[in-house]
Amino acid sequence: MGQEIMITPSMKLADLIELNYRLLDVMSRLGVGLGFGEHTIADACRNCGISESSFLLICNEYACNGYVPSGELLASASVADIMKYLHNSHIHYMDSEMETLRLSLRELMAPADEAQRKVVEKFFLDYKAEVKNHFSYEEDVVFPYVEALLAGKSGNGYSIAQFEENHSNIDEKLNDLKNIVMKYLPDVCDPLLRNRVLYHIFCLEEDLHHHTLIEDNVLVPMVDLMEKGLSAEYGER
Repeated sequence: MGQEIMITPSMKLADLIELNYRLLDVMSRLGVGLGFGEHTIADACRNCGISESSFLLICNEYACNGYVPSGELLASASVADIMKYLHNSHIHYMDSEMETLRLSLRELMAPADEAQRKVVEKFFLDYKAEVKNHFSYEEDVVFPYVEALLAGKSGNGYSIAQFEENHSNIDEKLNDLKNIVMKYLPDVCDPLLRNRVLYHIFCLEEDLHHHTLIEDNVLVPMVDLMEKGLSAEYGER
């Protein structure tokens, strides 16, 4: 989808899903369920206690290729909303997406020989551990740091720039798993199941890419603004 379609608070939620059906998962992580009737984005934000600007930032990142949020929208959004969304996404990826993919790969590899099964299983488990470590750093270091900033406390030498410099893309290794399934599995593996697993990997890869963009293009600049504001405040004292 291009940026010519503008997402606004007056847009109906049903029209938002028509714009990009992948926003179903996004809305779920924002706390917006189905059965919303003729409700608009503004209605959903009011009912769920979410800043309209936060909602728009997240949805635009998913719906618009090459989206660059405006400084005005970043300044008016809630960093607490963004962190809550990212936290809910972490839970969704680890408890739902990874478990579904693990079971699908096990079913797909069942007819293969033991050595082949072990190679694919190890690759997946290593990747899952990498994703878990990635999320744990954000949950245990980055989010508490931002919460301290929200409380008006200094970062004790830490800054969001350190997170940005070392932030890895966790979707990249999925490309290797995708190639394994697409190019190298034995013929005994069911082709329809192989296609289903591939589709899941493609969707997860895209979702994780947008997740990374929200961290880099939304969370980082918002926290940077907070740091500068707090630094100016302390400088005046």
